[in-house]
Amino acid sequence: MKLPHRLAAALVAGTLSAAAGAAPFAYVPNEGSGTVSVVDTQGDKVVAEIAVGGKPRGLVVAPDGRRAWVADQPGARLVVLDLDKRATAGEIPVGVSPEGIGLSPDGRWIAVAGEEADAVAFVDTREGRKVFSVAVSGKNPEHAVFSPDGRRVFVSAEDGKALLSIDLERRVEVGRVTLGERPRGIGFSPDGRRAYVGIENGNQVAVIDTADLKVIATVPAGTRSNGIAVHPGGGEVYVSNGGDGTVSVIDAASLKVVATIPVGQRPWNMALTPDGAKLYVACGRSGTLAVIDTAKREKVADVAVGKLPWGVAVR
Repeated sequence: MKLPHRLAAALVAGTLSAAAGAAPFAYVPNEGSGTVSVVDTQGDKVVAEIAVGGKPRGLVVAPDGRRAWVADQPGARLVVLDLDKRATAGEIPVGVSPEGIGLSPDGRWIAVAGEEADAVAFVDTREGRKVFSVAVSGKNPEHAVFSPDGRRVFVSAEDGKALLSIDLERRVEVGRVTLGERPRGIGFSPDGRRAYVGIENGNQVAVIDTADLKVIATVPAGTRSNGIAVHPGGGEVYVSNGGDGTVSVIDAASLKVVATIPVGQRPWNMALTPDGAKLYVACGRSGTLAVIDTAKREKVADVAVGKLPWGVAVR
């Protein structure tokens, strides 16, 4: 039976509205299992496991939520995931030992930190291939994260004690700021004026003015400060403490720790839901994804995932 035009339009609008309001999914690369766990954030349950092989680490999801790319460290490649089918859909060679990866805000470019190559590879998602690579001055690049405006990529050089800045248009390193021992996760204030970097061996977070690449403050955190996530409103910064099994909550205005939340063993990289209501923490040695209610500042669930979860992306 053919529906009246207005009724059909209303049904389509309702379907689109429901889809738009659906809870996002969290995608967890598991180093030890060679899998990606798919978690429905509405019920905080694993709904699928995608076998990717190798040792999956950094993962990013396309803005439309239909594709993802995950770094396979021993395979020197990105594995392409079809998220509608929840299956692999190809691979892209990127060079030796890819680890942390970042996606440009427009979804076109993926920056891949190659820890053994001392370089960052750039993949064009439209062409599905590596287009160029930028050698960096710091050894063992760990994370490569785009600034909110998409013009620069910030790189934590784990063995170089530095945060590096790459100009995307010029395709060259343009700045460097010296930090403490083993800089790791990177996050930005919503306006991009500040970068927050976890300093693992310093047990602290460095706060950096991104315009002139100067450290403006250091905030003591827990033991082996690592992953960083910034609330969408900009008011709170979260840092995972791998040695303590906790997440520290830093007030962005006072730059003081205002809460410490126990999570699991070796918390590593993290991600927030788009509304900032939940923080998901990959707890490597626990094999779990800890779920934090950010308003209550407490853990509300543990989701069993694969072996040695490295991080999480939410889309």
